[in-house]
Amino acid sequence: MAQRILVTGGAGFIGSALVRHLIGQDLDVLTFDKLTYAGNLASLAPVADNPRHRFVRGDICDGPAVAAALAEFRPDLVMHLAAESHVDRSIDGPAAFIETNVVGTYTMLQETLRYWRGLSGAAAEAFRFHHISTDEVFGSLGAEGLFREDTPYQPNSPYSASKAASDHLVRAWHHTYGLPAVMSNCSNNYGPYHFPEKLIPLVILNALEGAPLPVYGTGENVRDWLFVQDHAEALHLIATKGRLGESYNVGGASERRNIDVVRTICTLLDEIRPDAGIGRREDLIRFVTDRPGHDARYAIDFSKLQSELGWTPRETFESGLKKTIEWYLANPGWWEPLRGHAGQRLGLAS
Repeated sequence: MAQRILVTGGAGFIGSALVRHLIGQDLDVLTFDKLTYAGNLASLAPVADNPRHRFVRGDICDGPAVAAALAEFRPDLVMHLAAESHVDRSIDGPAAFIETNVVGTYTMLQETLRYWRGLSGAAAEAFRFHHISTDEVFGSLGAEGLFREDTPYQPNSPYSASKAASDHLVRAWHHTYGLPAVMSNCSNNYGPYHFPEKLIPLVILNALEGAPLPVYGTGENVRDWLFVQDHAEALHLIATKGRLGESYNVGGASERRNIDVVRTICTLLDEIRPDAGIGRREDLIRFVTDRPGHDARYAIDFSKLQSELGWTPRETFESGLKKTIEWYLANPGWWEPLRGHAGQRLGLAS
């Protein structure tokens, strides 16, 4: 009998990649998603007609809706990805991040605990709850070092603070109530179906159109980039094989300065889709006012995941970025309706 997996936030960027991966493994999946601006049913189009996939529109803060989904679908595994995730938006409107990421995770934990306690025998023994989080909870690294699972938390934005709080809640529900939970924290994801307000898709689409390419500050901030399909594979492995009560870091081993990411995109687009009217796309780069509290560097040590579960990323940054650009070029029907959400500068805290 196929494993039954409930995925919250499954219409989002990472969530939809996970759902597509799980369906590709012939598993039964229920996507539970509120469909906020960043949730997009078009990202689930490849699995929409698959009899193994179901979709329920619901809010993780709505306890009765969560309870009903659990009772009807009877999952063996809950993978909790639903979250507000854009740092700039958290600066302008932190309340939504506290509500969704903290209260929503609390609600998921309470309803999942109630559901799990109602299971018996092998079903109760096999059940798991996997909470998916971010490396931003650890704060900012200096020029050296990597985030490890035991790195102290030091969140610096409303977004990362809300995710840190949700991480602590999951750990508490495991140790206090025995909920069989695992956790993971990932570095910056990129790839197909990425919402256009985020750095890589925004630069790809602006460069394609010959629009200015905004780079915060001097572009020296460093991120560790993880191809989203690699992440999806890691998540399923952690959820099913990870040690209960443990957290696992997932990284791409691809540290890059933001300015170098932007320049690489420009070079690749100039090669793949040259445009004499636009000219050299690197000339479109514009340095803009930096984000308040912008963390200098993130980088992940995923050796625990590698040694315990045998995972390593398949894609290099260059191979993954090329696949990403080619996907955006081939799928304007997905991103064109979303461009209006990415046109204004957010997060100046003015």
